[in-house]
Amino acid sequence: MTTHPTQDRARRRRAALLTAAVDLLTQGGFAAVTHRAVAHHAHLPLAATTYYFTSRDHLLAEAFAQLVDTELTTTRHWITHHGLTALPDQIAAADRTRQLGLWELYVHAGRDPALQAIARRWTDGCVRIIADTLNLPETDTRVRLLYTTLSTLWLEHVVEQRPLDDAHTLLAHAIATYTPTTTENALPPP
Repeated sequence: MTTHPTQDRARRRRAALLTAAVDLLTQGGFAAVTHRAVAHHAHLPLAATTYYFTSRDHLLAEAFAQLVDTELTTTRHWITHHGLTALPDQIAAADRTRQLGLWELYVHAGRDPALQAIARRWTDGCVRIIADTLNLPETDTRVRLLYTTLSTLWLEHVVEQRPLDDAHTLLAHAIATYTPTTTENALPPP
């Protein structure tokens, strides 16, 4: 199946605008994402942003959705290769501005129902990753409790810039407490 060159160009332009929006979102926060700034960052005319995105809210929602999808993929890959107990290492190594972008999503989702669905996608995706890693159903309350523990450690590190010195110990303890029969599944592969 071949695509028309105009369709390819349109997909590339839209993708460039979304990448620019995510970059601006993670670099400068919610306020940094304007049609003008996104077009400038993507090296495209201003009219391109309004052609592909009906409003700033639409552009922000798509940017947040792309950020969530990228970060979920990265998190699943990390845990698959390093184990759940190594997650503090991934948090410490990750780009702080991207992480702040995810937390900013939560703040704005509290006031914007369209963003709430995207924030839920992040939470549900993280819960699913933990459940899969521990071979537990997503509905198991221990999975949600472990996710809450991880989120709190992550929030303290990213927002408050607290060190993750004892995060490995806290996480190992939480896994042992919440899932005593599945702890071996949370460890990195030999």
